[in-house]
Amino acid sequence: MSTRMPEIRELIGKRDWTRLRRLVTRWPVADVAELLMELDKTGRMIFYRSLPRLLAAEVFAYMDSHEQEEFLRDLTDEQARNVVKNLAPDDRTALLSELPAEVTQKLLSLLDGDDLREARQLLGYPEDSIGRLMTPDYVSVRPDWTLERTMEEVRKKGRDSETINFIYVTDAAGRLVGSVSLQDVVLGNPADTVRGIMRSPAISVSAFEDREDAADLLERYYLWALPVVDSQGALLGIVTGDDVFQVAREETTEDFHKGAGITPIHVPLRDAKPGLLYKSRVIWLLLLVGVYLVSGNIISRFQPVITRVVSLVFFLPLLIDSAGNAGSQSSALMVRALAMGDVDSSDWLRVLGREIGLSLALGTTMGVTVWAVAAFTENLTVAIITGASMVISVLIASLVGIAVPFALDRFGLDPAAASSPFVTSVADIMGVLVYLSLAKWILGIPG
Repeated sequence: MSTRMPEIRELIGKRDWTRLRRLVTRWPVADVAELLMELDKTGRMIFYRSLPRLLAAEVFAYMDSHEQEEFLRDLTDEQARNVVKNLAPDDRTALLSELPAEVTQKLLSLLDGDDLREARQLLGYPEDSIGRLMTPDYVSVRPDWTLERTMEEVRKKGRDSETINFIYVTDAAGRLVGSVSLQDVVLGNPADTVRGIMRSPAISVSAFEDREDAADLLERYYLWALPVVDSQGALLGIVTGDDVFQVAREETTEDFHKGAGITPIHVPLRDAKPGLLYKSRVIWLLLLVGVYLVSGNIISRFQPVITRVVSLVFFLPLLIDSAGNAGSQSSALMVRALAMGDVDSSDWLRVLGREIGLSLALGTTMGVTVWAVAAFTENLTVAIITGASMVISVLIASLVGIAVPFALDRFGLDPAAASSPFVTSVADIMGVLVYLSLAKWILGIPG
């Protein structure tokens, strides 16, 4: 990209719009968007206005939401209106959903007629629903149409459609009754009807369902687009794979952040301001400080035990860290399984039973290892305490790692909130309590 910058700047300086336009129309959209954001404000505006209308819309849609907001800030009202008006309906809805409320209201005030009505309709669906992602630009036909007439409809509406790989079949009331591939239409007998080659029923998704449901259907049936219907089965629009998988990537990033105890940030790391990063991380760190204070308080209450056998302190970090790691593993596996739909609430008992057996096996393996070390370096009593505590702590931490994501999912909350820091924190407290309580009991220390 950097090798093209001198040539681009030279063309902008010479105001050679014809050559500039001819040059960039051969580039991938991603490269054009990257170049646009590398220019200064004046060059950016001149360069963007030189782009063909459809390419300009594609370039703007490709930008990240914060880049779009920054770009719109530099436009006049008329320029902003043209940018938003030329966007595909689903890209326009995505933009308006991401922008601050006051900016969204300003852009809506710049639209009129069908564009305004369409934007308000799509924004009216729940925030995480399929309706926010769908576009009303598609090709639909009737079952009794001939393939020749169907091809005429494709030529008429296909240019403005999001995809024409599949054509959707509706009845007189607009209800979805099937679908037909463009390949079958092109290769079929022009005199045949759509009814004879259509696939029925068509795989569809409700406009009010969660976006993740669309991603699951696209992956399961190897589709690029899904028809979106209302509660009566009427075809409202389609949702395409690029939009769904973009959302899936964003949600995966959010889950990754939550799993690390970070409040999700919605801008690239290179553009994130220090204040935003500070706020996204400080909450969990403060909570962990509180956890360690609780652990320290528990340790102080068992001062007689530690005074009696000082070597117990040597194994304490090993014990609680091992249990925390086991719990984090269980939590990570469960959060991922819930996100992928591999398990649901009906699998609770089976998963719990398997985890008990597995965690006992893991805990026993780790317990025998630490028992052998303690028996060699200390004495048999310390070895028994540390070995038994390892088994119990790993069991408790693993069950917490399994149970918390399940419970959150059962109550309609995000299982990713059961982050590794949370599980590790619980494991720390329980590990300290189990270890020192067991030591106190085995050593016969009163009080």
